[in-house]
Amino acid sequence: MFGLQDIAKFFWSFLLVFPAVSILHVLGHSFMAVIFGGKSSLEIGMGKKLVKIGPIQIRSIYFMDSFCNYGELKFDNRYTNALIYAGGAIFNLVSIFIVNSLIINDILKENIFCYQFVYFSTYYVFFALIPVRYSENHLSDGMAIYKVLRYGEKYEINN
Repeated sequence: MFGLQDIAKFFWSFLLVFPAVSILHVLGHSFMAVIFGGKSSLEIGMGKKLVKIGPIQIRSIYFMDSFCNYGELKFDNRYTNALIYAGGAIFNLVSIFIVNSLIINDILKENIFCYQFVYFSTYYVFFALIPVRYSENHLSDGMAIYKVLRYGEKYEINN
């Protein structure tokens, strides 16, 4: 049951853990785009732009949504694009394994941050890879992977 003592944990997870998982996901897309010869930029959050550091923009509502934009790729084919679309889920999965390995090897202690981080990362992977169309111009990563592998259709990543 959710009680008053849980309010601090809620804000912790809502304002810190979930945005960290979201940023990690978007970094995965960006990393893959750079690996295949593209230039990438990140927009973290929505609303008024607060800070721009190189290709990274941080907006006032930083905990809501993040986006990866990338330009023309040096290595541009169905498989490289599919890996870019899968990059976010790959980064989330790798982070889950890293956190669990650190805990198992007694390098990191079990704590609420680790629990929530793994929970939200699992959530992100699951919902990112379900092949659905959110709107006319917004696909899940899973649907983008399907479309590019099956039909060669490319889409902008807006996660």
